Amino acid sequence: MDILHLIDRLEELFNESRAFPLTHNVIVDEDRMLDIIDQMRIAVPEEVKKAQQLLAQRDRILAQAQEEGTRTLGLAREKSDQLVGKDTVTQEAQRRAEQIVSQARADAEAMRRDADEYILEGLTYMQTELERLLKQVRNGLRTIEEEHMGRASTPLPPEQPSGK
Repeated sequence: MDILHLIDRLEELFNESRAFPLTHNVIVDEDRMLDIIDQMRIAVPEEVKKAQQLLAQRDRILAQAQEEGTRTLGLAREKSDQLVGKDTVTQEAQRRAEQIVSQARADAEAMRRDADEYILEGLTYMQTELERLLKQVRNGLRTIEEEHMGRASTPLPPEQPSGK
């Protein structure tokens, strides 16, 4: 389940809770709240898996760029070797091979930068969302603890005499 959906459900539970008179405390359905927190515990590792998938995707892109660069360099060397016998043609082939190698390296570096930027954006977004989620969970826990402490300090009403 999407972590943001769970956060929305937790907020909805809070908003549906009854206010405790003369305080900023609310009465929350404990079972529903604990159920949502359990689902969040399951969802957070899923978000971490997504981050790992992004890193794996980046590694694949880098490997492809490296492979393409190597293949292009090999093709350039083959062409250069074929033209070695002809002086003018050889010089032109060497110049073109250097251009191809230079372009392949530039393309590989650009792909590497793009992949790093893509991963950085994804991880930054995920960090922000996880920090926001953690803050909401801490606020919820603090509210519940305050409510619990408020109940613990409230004296019990005196017992009514039974009609026996």
